[in-house]
Amino acid sequence: MSENKSNSAHWADQMAERIIREKGDKDLYTCASGITPSGTVHIGNFREIITVELVVRALRERGKNVRFIYSWDDYDVFRKVPKNMKDPELLATYLRKPITLVPDTSGTAENYARANEVRVENILPAVGIYPEYIYQADRYRKSYYAEGIKRALEKKEEIKAILNEWRTEPLGDDWYPVSVFSSFTDKDTTTVTGWDGEYKITYHDNELDKSETIDIRTTPNTKLPWRVDWPMRWAKEGVDFEPGGKDHLTEGGSYDTSKKVVELFGGTAPVSMRYDFIKLKGMGGKISSSGGEVADLYDVLEIYTPEIVRYMFVGTRPNSEFAISFDLDVLKIYEDYDNCERIYFGLMDVKEQRREKEKRIYELSQVDDKNIPTEPGYQVPFRHLCNMLQIHEGDIEKVMASLGDVTEGQKERLRARLKCAWNWLQKYAPEEFKWALRVNEDPISVSDGERKALKDFASYVSDYLDILSEKEFSQYIYKAAADNAMENADFFTLTYKVLIGKEKGPKLAGFVKTVGKEKILEILSKY
Repeated sequence: MSENKSNSAHWADQMAERIIREKGDKDLYTCASGITPSGTVHIGNFREIITVELVVRALRERGKNVRFIYSWDDYDVFRKVPKNMKDPELLATYLRKPITLVPDTSGTAENYARANEVRVENILPAVGIYPEYIYQADRYRKSYYAEGIKRALEKKEEIKAILNEWRTEPLGDDWYPVSVFSSFTDKDTTTVTGWDGEYKITYHDNELDKSETIDIRTTPNTKLPWRVDWPMRWAKEGVDFEPGGKDHLTEGGSYDTSKKVVELFGGTAPVSMRYDFIKLKGMGGKISSSGGEVADLYDVLEIYTPEIVRYMFVGTRPNSEFAISFDLDVLKIYEDYDNCERIYFGLMDVKEQRREKEKRIYELSQVDDKNIPTEPGYQVPFRHLCNMLQIHEGDIEKVMASLGDVTEGQKERLRARLKCAWNWLQKYAPEEFKWALRVNEDPISVSDGERKALKDFASYVSDYLDILSEKEFSQYIYKAAADNAMENADFFTLTYKVLIGKEKGPKLAGFVKTVGKEKILEILSKY
């Protein structure tokens, strides 16, 4: 851990100190996050989860007892059928019902909401996140919030006045701060028509033209609307910190109204911070929001190791928009992380202010904050790993063996990085980046002069490749061209075509040394 955390420039530490300052010294601090599992919980949603987790870490490192709760708002209404869902016609019959009553047509969970929840709950430990999950459908259906609903009804006029401050069309006299799922249809197509001043409310089913009086303590039908539900739960859970997307934290948004409504429930608003949206870059049309598909944490973890996923969020202030790249920027992101790691271990000389900042980013990027690595990872450029993988046709263990000097403490991290590199090559790398050695393919057609140049080049590979440096050996590439009256560019193109079937490729001298004499000569021997 970095020393002098009270002076840390990292935003998570600053937020932890603000929470302590504004909420006072408490036996327990509660940090909250949550979402409606009405579809794929995408990487943009993950930003809120990790923002909270980083602040939780910072609080715990200050010796504070912290509760990290994550609410599944799974008693929300099923409003539309996502385009990527199986059996859309069946799902359409469940519109306007709670999402926990919608079947999971993929067959993976007991209902639609739970399928989305399980997917998130199963993957978060991979990036070191372990919240306490709260299922709002279960709580509402068990009348856990009966007193909160009664309080909202008692404070109906005050709540309405707060909400009307920012509404262009004020709520009418017939408005109630509660909604009802019909016990006849399970849909929210109802209107509350009366309240007895205690626990009974009367509602009208607009579809069936039927009315019913229910007791909020014994029936599972009632729910508070979002702008009342959120502050009620702040008070109920004693939430000290909860961030919000910029839509919630704009003027007149749900945070502005909730911080006033919460006082009617005897609570105070949590400390908050705004987080911005995440963009995706370089996915090549494979994932499209309009098609009902989005990139989630599973997609990102295919390309980035867990600590680098964390690093991208740790190193960016939540209120700054940034892109998660699947194109060639992947190489730079890995390089940036490696530089951060080198600074942490004192392998790169930088100014003290940057050193402290990068060290803190490195700590918070690690999946297990109790086990920060004691040595840097195997420092090899991502591009080089991609070349090695293509030489060995994706065989990670062969690549590991070829590197030779990997320590035991580095193996697991390097193996994970190689897996990500191979995934990237298969799914997202540009075509010009991908190649395969033409070891088992027939020779291409060449002229007599080109054949002579290739034979000379083969002799230089045989005699000098293993004993000269990359720079020294490169002179023999130029010599093979010059001695056979070929332009350098033409000889390079010829060599790439012969070796990998493309006109361009990795830097030739380094590439030939990486592939090794045996495989290069096996290909050149055909000429």
